[in-house]
Amino acid sequence: MSEGCRLRVVAEGVDDVVIDVGRDALGESVAEILYGAGLGLNTRCGRRGVCDGCFVEELGRERVERRRACAWRLEAGEAVIRIPRRSRASHRPQVLEHFDLRVPYAHDPLADEGVGIAVDLGTTTVAVVVVDLADGRVLARRSRFNGQIELGDDVLSRINLCGRGAGQLVLLQKAVVAGTLRPLILEALGEAGVELRDLGCVTVAGNTTMLHLLVGEDPTPMGAVPFTPGFVEHRVVTAGELGLALPGCGDLPVHLLPSVSAYVGADVLGGVLSTGLAYEAGASLLVDVGTNGEMVLVHEGKMTACATAAGPAFEGSGLSHGMRAARGAIERVDLEREPFGVACGTIGDAEAEGLCGTAYLDLLAQGRAVGLFNERGRFADPLPAGAESWMVDHEGVRGLAVAEGVVVTEVDVALLLQAKGAIAAGILTLLELAGVSACDVGRVYLAGGFGMSLRVEHAIAMGLLPGFRVDQVSLAGNSSLASAYLALVDRSSLEELERLRGEVESIELNQVASFEDHYIDCLSLG
Repeated sequence: MSEGCRLRVVAEGVDDVVIDVGRDALGESVAEILYGAGLGLNTRCGRRGVCDGCFVEELGRERVERRRACAWRLEAGEAVIRIPRRSRASHRPQVLEHFDLRVPYAHDPLADEGVGIAVDLGTTTVAVVVVDLADGRVLARRSRFNGQIELGDDVLSRINLCGRGAGQLVLLQKAVVAGTLRPLILEALGEAGVELRDLGCVTVAGNTTMLHLLVGEDPTPMGAVPFTPGFVEHRVVTAGELGLALPGCGDLPVHLLPSVSAYVGADVLGGVLSTGLAYEAGASLLVDVGTNGEMVLVHEGKMTACATAAGPAFEGSGLSHGMRAARGAIERVDLEREPFGVACGTIGDAEAEGLCGTAYLDLLAQGRAVGLFNERGRFADPLPAGAESWMVDHEGVRGLAVAEGVVVTEVDVALLLQAKGAIAAGILTLLELAGVSACDVGRVYLAGGFGMSLRVEHAIAMGLLPGFRVDQVSLAGNSSLASAYLALVDRSSLEELERLRGEVESIELNQVASFEDHYIDCLSLG
């Protein structure tokens, strides 16, 4: 093609692909071109060029060059690129599909017969379970990445994307409905050996933005003060209205569980119910560590909730070799002091491709303990004996090589401390407003997959759970999915969620004067 470009793509797990790019398409980014060819990338930031999710390698030159696919515009001629596995959007997630119910419930299902599907509609991942409504048995479990991550990594990037025009909202809705939820439902029913005609109802829990995007409701008013959601109450729509395109199921009811506010969603409110937090006699705390660190404190019968913009650092975004929890991700790091050494464990015992959030927590907690980092998160001077041999230059920045080709830099540590600081400051602010200290809290429930995977003692040591003891912390599993299951098998729980919604007070941390002071104090490792 004399006026266009021939793009040859090498990607592990797929045959080599040759894409003929016409002259008119040369102004598009490589990320857009690959997406059109069915090779979607982890364009976590909405293709704004501010993350490292879509890095590809340009081959055929004197040296391999790493480039952000979202910012790279092709020129006429030929280009050869390699897509690392960690940059592929098809990389399978490590999703928590298991949960515990810590409250009693009746058997009064939403539908009289057949099966139901409970959905945890997460920002990054979506999990579903197929439930036999006759006895409450879980027949199948399935999960996958939310298709929207190719368009934006967190809720704010997706809200901002919707602000660019109505067409973006349509695109986001299609990505989650047609691209994610529909295939998941069909796969799960197939795994359970259930016919589509036996499906009686669906329940969905998720954060407020995700529920808006699911039904095609404009979320942009939640992106600026006063952060106004279009709806927070329990809502019922049909599969046909969503565009699920399930043959014969156009009238299938889909129940969206109620939320509290723009940033305290149905996933968090569901956790308040499913963990039993709402009925605790003393002070108790629910913490969901994610791109938005959401938390609810119960004290003397009052429930107070908040959310902190922790950002996606704990999912690896913006970090030199960060990645989401998936096969090949380092999930565990152990440091030795004398002599200094690093040992890692990966998901699936696969070759290390990057680090996920739990490994970074291990590294920060132990790095401070063995003298690798100082209180400010910088490499100590002097380093522990033997540590110098583990130090490398990474793109002009000094870093610690934790595995072959996997490096952690001081810039990474700074971003992680900002995320940790936001969550810890939110917790301290809630405790302060209630007039209680960490030692007064009877139980801290850690919700979500990240909470299930981390080592609690390290989360405490590096300050994510400030002032708590290991014996206070209880791992709650996927409490969002638990609440969606609960709504399926006991319809009265929907009424209870609506009641609890009216009792939870949601506070805006930017309006609490002490929050910023707590945040600054929490930006250290000491």
